[in-house]
Amino acid sequence: MDPTPFIDLKAQFLALRPQIEKALVNVAAATQFIGGPEVGQLEKALAAFVGGGEVIGCANGTDALTLPLLAWEVGPGDAVFCPSFTFVATAEVVALRGATPIFVDVDPQTYNLSPEDLERKIQLVFKKGRLKPKVVIPVDLFGLPADFPAIKAIAKKFDILVLEDAAQGFGGEIFGQKAGLLADAGATSFFPAKPLGCYGDGGAVLVRDPHLAEVIRSSRSHGQGSSKYEHVRLGVNSRLDTLQAAILLEKLSVFPNELEARQKVAQGYNELLSDQIIKPVVPEGYYSAWAQYTVRVPAQLRSGLIQYLKEAGVPANIYYPLGLHQQPYYKQLAGKDFDASCPETEKAALEVLSLPMHPYLSDETLARISSLVNQGLELGAK
Repeated sequence: MDPTPFIDLKAQFLALRPQIEKALVNVAAATQFIGGPEVGQLEKALAAFVGGGEVIGCANGTDALTLPLLAWEVGPGDAVFCPSFTFVATAEVVALRGATPIFVDVDPQTYNLSPEDLERKIQLVFKKGRLKPKVVIPVDLFGLPADFPAIKAIAKKFDILVLEDAAQGFGGEIFGQKAGLLADAGATSFFPAKPLGCYGDGGAVLVRDPHLAEVIRSSRSHGQGSSKYEHVRLGVNSRLDTLQAAILLEKLSVFPNELEARQKVAQGYNELLSDQIIKPVVPEGYYSAWAQYTVRVPAQLRSGLIQYLKEAGVPANIYYPLGLHQQPYYKQLAGKDFDASCPETEKAALEVLSLPMHPYLSDETLARISSLVNQGLELGAK
């Protein structure tokens, strides 16, 4: 039997092949590879999908996080709060601006930033007096939006901006409001493995404030002013190219159906996996984009289970094996006198395991994976 793909991009391509091939040929024939009409069309379509605001395409998800920080003039002396249990880009953009990432622990059920620990860490920063609390970057981990109602209330209390990292969460919702527009600004990624992915790198910033949108559009093109050779602010080169926009327009047309299919896959796992496994939690009123289906298993059984699945042709990945506060470079940034403890992050890093998740996962394959996971745990526990 052929190995099971962790994310089946080929199946998605085959389902959309005629439309995508036509879109690519159209771009090639027009030769507007940068700034072609498809970029603006995509930005408008994405804004319509999330229900308003303005969308600014850019080169990748990391730049999508960088651009709002640049617009907000985040820099040395500023503290930016982000969850420790996430991919490094969330902290990387902070350090690259010269600011200090302050790592916040996560909720043990959702793996998203803990509002309680956020408030504790903000108060600690104020107490130390070395840094100015400026921004918090909650991550919509594994496709589930963070607890923005609680986080925004804390941010308002301390006059802090909120930047939503929706790289994994695009398509998710809280009480009907789409991810990406849940904060002062939002950033998403179109990396191929994301719920809405292109065929290379791509990203977007989502905002409600027209002035902020104008600044970010300028910043993504070298700080451009009224003409190509007028530069009114510090900027970068971060444009979403036309080929990727054309691909994303076709993929966006089926994205709602794919989100529904992801819900069915997640529900299937929930029903088929044994009670030995701690399954993902989606709070009431929340809707996950299911970028990953991540369970928890006993730490002492995880490596054996991964090997058992691998021998059966089923991939299982660990997101993430270390908290950012444990990474060699980042653990020293806040200084030795700062409490960077994140115990829930450290525990989760030892127990989480992500199983194959994509909209084209068949019922038969889903049942096989679930059965293998159950069997592997039973064998390991003996």
